[in-house]
Amino acid sequence: MRINARVDYAVRAVLELAAAAPAALTCDKIAAAQDIPSRFLQAILTDLQHARLVTSQRGRDGGYRLALPASEISIARVMRVEQGFLAEVHGQRPEEVSYPGVATELAAVWVAAREAYRRVLEGVTVADVVAGRLPAHAAELVAIDNAWQSFSDPDRD
Repeated sequence: MRINARVDYAVRAVLELAAAAPAALTCDKIAAAQDIPSRFLQAILTDLQHARLVTSQRGRDGGYRLALPASEISIARVMRVEQGFLAEVHGQRPEEVSYPGVATELAAVWVAAREAYRRVLEGVTVADVVAGRLPAHAAELVAIDNAWQSFSDPDRD
């Protein structure tokens, strides 16, 4: 699993907006709260506006707000704004990939991995994260003993 800076920043910005709701936050306030470069964040907020997840208002009371209730915005939905598909193989969706010979079943592995990833990311909302309460299916995964460990063996990570 690889989450790039743009995706990470977008999710963190949406979390800040959810925590501040119904008040508006400026780009600079979000950037300072999350230690995100302001110019980079401005482009991300524009993407979130185009996706209709965020609205903006000019003026003294202006700033950014969520366009939807935080309980209706999954982490996956925010991620897709910045990266498109949640999982891809050489720019294709996993179900569109095919391999010859002994690698034939590898496409099924990519589909299964995407489904596991999607179950967590679709099932956790911005409101869940802000409240500090993950849904049971995600909390169970976090509670697994070695879930918080990275392994030095590349076959285990």
